Amino acid sequence: MAAADTRTETGTEVPALGGMPLLGSLFDLKSDSLGTYLRAQQQRGDVVRITAGPPGLRAELYCIFSAEGAQQVLASESANFRKDNAFYQELRDSFGNGLLTSQDEDYLRQRRLVQPLFTKRRVDGYAGAVAAETQAVVAGWAQAPGGVVDVGEEMTQLALRAVARILFGTDVEATVDVVDRCFPVITEYVLRRGYSPANFPRTWPTPGNKRAAAAMDELYAVCDRIIAERRSGAPAGGEDLLSLLAAATSTDDGEFDATELRDQVLIFLLAGHETTATSLAFSLHLLARHPEQQARAREEISRVLGDRTPEAADLDRLPYLTQVLKEAMRLYPAAPVIGRSSVAATEVGGRTIPAGSDVILAPWVTHRHPGYWPDPDRFDPDRFTPEAEAGRPRYAWFPFGGGPRACIGQHFSMLESVIALAMILRAHEFEAVDTDVPVSAGITLRADGPIRCRIRSTAG
Repeated sequence: MAAADTRTETGTEVPALGGMPLLGSLFDLKSDSLGTYLRAQQQRGDVVRITAGPPGLRAELYCIFSAEGAQQVLASESANFRKDNAFYQELRDSFGNGLLTSQDEDYLRQRRLVQPLFTKRRVDGYAGAVAAETQAVVAGWAQAPGGVVDVGEEMTQLALRAVARILFGTDVEATVDVVDRCFPVITEYVLRRGYSPANFPRTWPTPGNKRAAAAMDELYAVCDRIIAERRSGAPAGGEDLLSLLAAATSTDDGEFDATELRDQVLIFLLAGHETTATSLAFSLHLLARHPEQQARAREEISRVLGDRTPEAADLDRLPYLTQVLKEAMRLYPAAPVIGRSSVAATEVGGRTIPAGSDVILAPWVTHRHPGYWPDPDRFDPDRFTPEAEAGRPRYAWFPFGGGPRACIGQHFSMLESVIALAMILRAHEFEAVDTDVPVSAGITLRADGPIRCRIRSTAG
């Protein structure tokens, strides 16, 4: 992409992060994009231009790191910032045009059809399924060799099984293995193409295209089979989310056809398990490194729950555990980077973002902004007491996005995470084996290695 003119009518210029003369920050972004964004804010401020790539294929990223800027992009001026970049197109081409990727009337229609299925009352009804899947994990850890588990892997499996059970009901076993096998292939394909300045057409028989196509065919086939069974009247209990989606209808918006149903299912699988798994894994990792906070969380759980199974109403009764989760989501936001494309030139923080620019929000950076978070790298759940939250800008913390496109599954994610953490911490104490866990930005935040903890049963 050709370099855009960054000079405004008044002569103000968006400051640029220094880089190599011909390639800009290409290699920095490839090797450590999150560190590069953090360095950009520290060196150049809250609105920074980063260039990457050779002339003729150069990308320019306009990065916005302030809470106020995030609010403009996601909420107050959201119509001016669209999901029109190459990365979102690759997501659409692989995972369909569901709630995460759709725009304009498609998005509004989908949201209206889906919204009644995500009311608090409806979501609270899934607490039992989450508790059952968590209990299976807790019981299985009794066999952990040497008392060491990789909580990254374990929480990914827990979150996947929970969302698959809620989506598919009794068909959970038919889907988990396929998703577990196919998702990594497809997500790597999306990332590689989404951040490449040029790609071969998907129809060309390259090895990468063929691997991704085979994974998508297998994933689509299992979803299409279950959808066809639901629409033929095959019994599945009637209360799994797919059955409710298939039955969703309105006078104005009609209903989802089979392809639209599959698109929603794929997006829910993607967004509903990887994000929650990240939050759970890093909550356990942080507590394993901070025994005082772990003991405080466990005391609250014991006092509130005793030996009974947690339920939805317990979320309000476990405020410290919720604070732990929110602090983990601050330090390790599951969506560390959010991309948009500007429609018209817009002033943000006294700088002008040109029309047609690739815009980057980075919760990874804003969540560490010293203007909102004193000693930002320190783990401190008391940052999320009601009084502390009231003293910060709304978008100093935005792990679920915000504005009209805020994550529809926010309450479900919090419900699942609090219930799972409560049951896991009641059953086991944790000590960190991997104290330093490198991470990188994929479609979601991912650990570049194991997140191992030594566990000890609290029974007896």
